Amino acid sequence: MAKLSLTAMLNRCFRYSFSKAGLRSSTMDLGDGTVMHVWVPKVHIKPKPTLILIHGIGANAMWQWNDFVSPLMSRFNVYVPDLLFFGDSYTSRPERSEQFQAQCVMRVMEAHGVTVMNVVGISYGGFVGYSLAAQFKERVEKLVLCCAGVCLEDKDMEEGMLQVKSVDEAVSILLPQTPQKMRELMKISFYKPRKGVPTCFLNDFIREMCSEHLQERKELIQALHKDRKLSSLPKITQPTLLIWGEHDQIFPLELGHRLARHLGDNAKLVMIKNAGHAINVEKPKVLHKHFKYFLIDTFRPMEPGNHSNGCKTD
Repeated sequence: MAKLSLTAMLNRCFRYSFSKAGLRSSTMDLGDGTVMHVWVPKVHIKPKPTLILIHGIGANAMWQWNDFVSPLMSRFNVYVPDLLFFGDSYTSRPERSEQFQAQCVMRVMEAHGVTVMNVVGISYGGFVGYSLAAQFKERVEKLVLCCAGVCLEDKDMEEGMLQVKSVDEAVSILLPQTPQKMRELMKISFYKPRKGVPTCFLNDFIREMCSEHLQERKELIQALHKDRKLSSLPKITQPTLLIWGEHDQIFPLELGHRLARHLGDNAKLVMIKNAGHAINVEKPKVLHKHFKYFLIDTFRPMEPGNHSNGCKTD
């Protein structure tokens, strides 16, 4: 008799939720050993702008964007890709950089007839979103980065800015293979971590969401940290909103200030109080409010000299 999986049941619920919101599942072979899965509108309405939601390391895209798809669909043609080695996306090619991820996202968007877009990326998805904006300047109109340590330098780990002391330690927590490591991940991801989560559920989640493509995901994290320097980070020109949890322990708030200084006057930093790294889970309504203001209302750049201070919001 097959073992009942709560994680698999939730995954089916998320699929139903995405479909009910007006999206359909689409898997496309890009022709070079790369297959990309993306949730696309059942009907693409041309007068609406297009919005791409890019997930971070963890479960597939549905788990990270379920609270946002339905309210955003009224204003946007929403596309939600699974990045390579998550969900149903994969490649036989050796590239593991965020630049290659971005190229694959753009290729699948072009295949769906989308050439101009707004982009929201959370955590690792923010690295990919930033690369999209850097590589495809004329196609990305506005960019939102949520807790994305794009301006991370390899020396930051050595100097103690991060909770982990090595890339291997980061891999062991970000790709948990035991309930103990899953609890460590929850502890540094949330401002108020959920307590008392049964070990059986953690094991179930690890088995369903954290076991596939494990080696490739390790290589994604390793590539992210390798030889990373702020001086090598392209300075994008699109209007950019940076949203950070006040108590982010994975990519500390200082990285948000650093990125705001790097980008200059066209970037705005917003700090969300009483939130950690997983702001999409802890503060979805606040996050959606900022998406709406920035993406729908006219962008108003901050006054020169004030961009690194940002603003606070409950």
